[in-house]
Amino acid sequence: MGVEIKESSVSDAEFEDMKRFVSDYLAASVENEDDGGRMRWYPWHSAEYRFNHILNVVDIATRIAEKEGADVNVVRVAALFHDISKLEAEQEVHAEEGARVAREFLGTHGDYPESFIDQVCQVISDHSYQGHLTDVSLETRCLIEADILDKIGANGTALMLLRMGYEARTHMDAAEMVERVFERGRDASKRLVTDTAQSLAHQRLKRVKWFREWLEDEVPEMNHGGSLSR
Repeated sequence: MGVEIKESSVSDAEFEDMKRFVSDYLAASVENEDDGGRMRWYPWHSAEYRFNHILNVVDIATRIAEKEGADVNVVRVAALFHDISKLEAEQEVHAEEGARVAREFLGTHGDYPESFIDQVCQVISDHSYQGHLTDVSLETRCLIEADILDKIGANGTALMLLRMGYEARTHMDAAEMVERVFERGRDASKRLVTDTAQSLAHQRLKRVKWFREWLEDEVPEMNHGGSLSR
């Protein structure tokens, strides 16, 4: 049974302009801080990582929206702006600040209907909501689920392994750290409600589990029953 996809009112060229603006805004957020950026020494707090995360979320959110019948245009624009203020605002208010920046940009670039701008900004404001996802709009649900999914799987695993170096861990802790990714991903995926997001989570978690088993199979001392002290 097919799902009707609503026609987009944002052209590819306009979306590319938005992407350049978001990328430049994130870079400026870091450059404007005397210490080189809030927690700059963790790569996931850098402009480069944050922009890559945003693009990942755009891709995932768009896929969910297309499958679930949400307004794809609203979802992908909201996804693009959802973390634009992440590097300059406190975590508790970054969603509202992101909505403010998005409203200013959309209101001064192009000729977007006020109703469209309002919906995009509402989705951005609500993307940090921690309650049940049936309580929010379908478009917000798509964004929150995509945000969760980007932390599950290969990206979350790579970041956790990279974190080992900052915590002065050895490679023998790798299986334990990957297990953390799996457990956190499994817990986070319990919030997902759409069939599309749940299917993506299942695929990603299965790969994380395989990777952990691969490590333990080829490096026997790495398993939890071996020499790990933690």
